[in-house]
Amino acid sequence: MEKISSHIKNPLKFNKASKLAIQLIQAGSVKPSTSEHFFAILEAAMSSPTACNEPSLRADYHALLTASQDVVECLPKKQQSLFTVWTIRAIVANDLFTDDSFVFSKATGKIKEGISNLPLATKDDDIDEAASLEDKTQAENANGQNPDTSSEVTIVNNKEEQDPFGLDALIPSTSKKDGKAKALKERKEVEDAKTLLKSKREAWILCLEIAAKRYKTPWCQTGIDILVKHAFDNASRFTSKQREAIGKLWASVREQQVRRKHGKSVSGKLDVNGFEWLQEKYANEKISIRHSVGASGDRKCTQWLG
Repeated sequence: MEKISSHIKNPLKFNKASKLAIQLIQAGSVKPSTSEHFFAILEAAMSSPTACNEPSLRADYHALLTASQDVVECLPKKQQSLFTVWTIRAIVANDLFTDDSFVFSKATGKIKEGISNLPLATKDDDIDEAASLEDKTQAENANGQNPDTSSEVTIVNNKEEQDPFGLDALIPSTSKKDGKAKALKERKEVEDAKTLLKSKREAWILCLEIAAKRYKTPWCQTGIDILVKHAFDNASRFTSKQREAIGKLWASVREQQVRRKHGKSVSGKLDVNGFEWLQEKYANEKISIRHSVGASGDRKCTQWLG
């Protein structure tokens, strides 16, 4: 398994590595005792958020994630949650490329259901999104500059603010450590939940973009009309920039509908500029529940590859 995980993130080796991973599943080699190693394979495979939708890799990714659904119960709950996000990208999104109207319709149904299950976005979600996009912009503008050391100063200042009178020294060390450990655990759980929700929203946005690009296919148009209308009606479940992209998409769908109604030619091209801009920002995201990878994907981490 360790060897597979070291090769599967290489697009040139993905076909062979993914088939070996599927053989492990079929042979019954994936058990609770080996689930951590198998999850490392999936994590390495999904380390790039865009590879699974590449034309040359779509079928292999679809096959791997579909087969992995048979052993998902072997994974811890947190890893199962992340696996769900991966299935959206590798299975549902790739089903939208199909030439089978039944498969396409089933995929749009899953997307509508998934969007309906998202919680309403909060002001904090919008603030986090704005901060994340600002961080990316600054990182792009500061390309090649010296690393920022302000975080080190912040850490020192935070320590001073947390114990301005030096009272920590009077608290028994055991209870102090237990309290800090509990606080860190709770904070990590909150951050993990936020990261997973953010990833789900991004995955459904990806699906909407892919569906919109199929609008040139006549038999797809009605299904896409319904899907985009559903997304627009539930836009409050997405963050600010995502809502903007959905609004523009729905406006262009309505324009196409009016043209069809009046017997005019339909270009089949929808406004996906907002989605493409978002996907460009998401392109460098790395999602992990085992490493401290932030919303902007710019903190350093090393993928576990065995």
